Amino acid sequence: MTVSAAWYLTLAAAMFSIGAIGLLVRRNVLVMFMCVELMLNAANLTFVTFARELNDVGGQAVVFFVLVVAAAEVVVGLGIIVAIYRRRLGATADDIHVLKG
Repeated sequence: MTVSAAWYLTLAAAMFSIGAIGLLVRRNVLVMFMCVELMLNAANLTFVTFARELNDVGGQAVVFFVLVVAAAEVVVGLGIIVAIYRRRLGATADDIHVLKG
């Protein structure tokens, strides 16, 4: 018994929707950051599903580059988040102006 592509695409759509709703609703910077990562993983699942269905390696190559960009995002994003939290505990996304000179 194999799982069809529709199941994977439905799971990816659900993951992306949860990430998008979490990004729009929550104000905590760390939670927003995790929601963006969830959305990237949903896109990766979609790329891998289509690569498997089309018997093409191109989708998996795109996933590799998305993972590289996500790793760079983690480095820069967590650096900014740590800088905000060092200045003000309990900071929200509206407190980005704290980083001005």
